[in-house]
Amino acid sequence: MASQSTSRIDIIRQLQGEVLALQGGVHRAARPFQGFQAAFEYAFPGQRFPTGVTHEFISQNPEAATATNGFLAGLLHHLLGNEGICLWVSSRQYIFPPALRAFGNAPDRVVFINCPRPQEVLWTIEEALKCEALSAVVGEITHLGFKESRRLQLAVEQSHVTGLLHRRLVSAPNIVACATRWVITPLPSAWQDNMPGVGFPRWRIKLLKVKNGRPGAWDMEWRDSRFQLVPNDRLVNDTFTQRKAG
Repeated sequence: MASQSTSRIDIIRQLQGEVLALQGGVHRAARPFQGFQAAFEYAFPGQRFPTGVTHEFISQNPEAATATNGFLAGLLHHLLGNEGICLWVSSRQYIFPPALRAFGNAPDRVVFINCPRPQEVLWTIEEALKCEALSAVVGEITHLGFKESRRLQLAVEQSHVTGLLHRRLVSAPNIVACATRWVITPLPSAWQDNMPGVGFPRWRIKLLKVKNGRPGAWDMEWRDSRFQLVPNDRLVNDTFTQRKAG
């Protein structure tokens, strides 16, 4: 009886994987994505970050926009690996390329394209998402309608490129076609080992929507080339120490 139950579970998992692949949730040939803690991984279908789909990131002020770009740089570290190439498209360059090394990215693997007009940004993002030679595309754009987002989704379903769409300074977020929707806000960093200086980047991560998964919220930091959860007691103590020192 135990072997029959195990066999049924394996069949169900296989069917779930095939359905997700047909829906564009997980590309079967995608590079394994690693680096999250278990609590984060369980939010995604199949306990792995969805690749070959589009992800939406919303920021409503400059501080959140900067934090979101830092979080995206961490994602790229895992998406690109040692050989992947990313196209970063925006109306102006907000990233200082050498700073990508802090997140384990070689600057020459991220190509920046700056377009002066919003229509050109959207067109460039769509064309980049059609390019199978790329591992990921970051698109910084404010206005994105459902029809346009659907075109981007159709593009990645054919190319299996992962699209990271950063909606900068959005006052009233609208519905778009995407596999996940995120809001990233900055948290104060903390001194490490009582040494003064700039601590590890920290964020409050809210996963508002995930297709076939479980939304949630986490406090995380970038340390040792990966995302790590920040325990609540440590976050409170570190914040208190900073305020006392200030």
